[in-house]
Amino acid sequence: MSNPYKLPDGNVLISFSGGRTSGYMLYKILETNGELPERCKVVFANTGREMPETLDFVQRCSDEWGLEIIWLEYDRPNEKVSYKEVDFKSASRNGEPFELLINHKKGLPNVLVRFCTQELKIRTMKRYLVSHGWRNWHSCIGIRADESRRIKPDDNKERFKKWYPLFDAQVTKHTITSFWESHPFDLNLFAKNGQTAKGNCDGCFLKSEATLAMMWREHPDRMRWWANMEDSQPIRNNKKQVFNPTRTFSGLGDFVERQGDWIFDDEALLCQADDGECTGDL
Repeated sequence: MSNPYKLPDGNVLISFSGGRTSGYMLYKILETNGELPERCKVVFANTGREMPETLDFVQRCSDEWGLEIIWLEYDRPNEKVSYKEVDFKSASRNGEPFELLINHKKGLPNVLVRFCTQELKIRTMKRYLVSHGWRNWHSCIGIRADESRRIKPDDNKERFKKWYPLFDAQVTKHTITSFWESHPFDLNLFAKNGQTAKGNCDGCFLKSEATLAMMWREHPDRMRWWANMEDSQPIRNNKKQVFNPTRTFSGLGDFVERQGDWIFDDEALLCQADDGECTGDL
C-alpha cells in the first residue's frame, strides 16, 4: 500500500491554514518526503484577522521544521487585483486585506456569498502560482476522515486536482490531538473536542453565536473590527448589510456586555450551531 503522504507527480501546493490539522498534515508530508522539492510550495494566505497565536504558530513551524512557508495577502495596487508576499514581521494584523476587499466589493460577504474565502485565500494563492509559471498542480487539502462531508470532487475547469492525504490516511481529530499533546510545541489556542474556536478569522461570521459571544467577552477589541465593518455599510433597499442575517456584531456585543458570565453556562441561551466551515484551501 502506498504512503498517503508521498508527494504526487508534478507541481504541488500545500495550503497551510495555520491550524493544528494542516500543521499535522505538513509534518507528515515532511516526514515522508524529507526536504521538499522546488515543485512543492507551502503557502499561508493571511487575511489580517488571524489571532496572533496563529501567526506565531506558522512561523514556529517554519523555523522548527526548516522549511520555507510563503506568506501571501490579497492586494489591489492601482485598483488591479493582485497579491503581495509578506512575512511574519510585515504581515497585516488589523484586517487590512479583508477591509480592502470589502471596500472594493462595496459590500460584505455573508453566509450565502462567501467571497472572502475565494478572494483572500483561494484566488490569492492561485494568482501567485500562475505568476510563477504554474499551469497545473495538485492542491493538498487538510480534510480529515471524520469530516468527509467537506470533500468535493475535482472541477475539470480548474487548473488543479485535489489531494486529501489526511482522509486517505484515515486521520481523525483524536489523531491530531494526540500528536500535538506530545509534540515539542503547539498552537497556543484552546481546543475543545478537536475544535479551535479562535482559529481562522477571529470573528468569522460562520462561527456559532456562542463562539462569537465568547470572543466578545474575551477579545472585544478584535470583535469591534467586525462591528465597524457592518456599521460602515450604507443602507440599501431599506436594509443594512450584515455578515449574518440572524444577528449583528454590534447587537451581540451589546448583549454580552449587558449580561454576566452566567450566559455561557446555559447552552440553550446562545445558539451553538455554526453556518458551515471556511474552506480556504486550494
